[in-house]
Amino acid sequence: MAELRESDIIAICNAGAYGYTMSNNYNGRPRPAEVLLLDGKVHLIRKAETLEDLVRNVVDAGI
Repeated sequence: MAELRESDIIAICNAGAYGYTMSNNYNGRPRPAEVLLLDGKVHLIRKAETLEDLVRNVVDAGI
C-alpha cells in the first residue's frame, strides 16, 4: 500500500460492524463521513461529525 497523505481517500470494504450503527465516540473522537460508491459515482450518505455535534446534548447540571 502506498503511503497515505492528508486528503487521500481510502475505502474499508466488508468491514462488518465498523459502520455508523456500531460506532461510538470513544475518547471524544467524532465519527467520519460515510460515502457510498455506486455505479462509479460517490455519494455522501452521512456527514462527518463535528466537535459541536459531540457536545450538543451535554447538560450543565451545575455539579
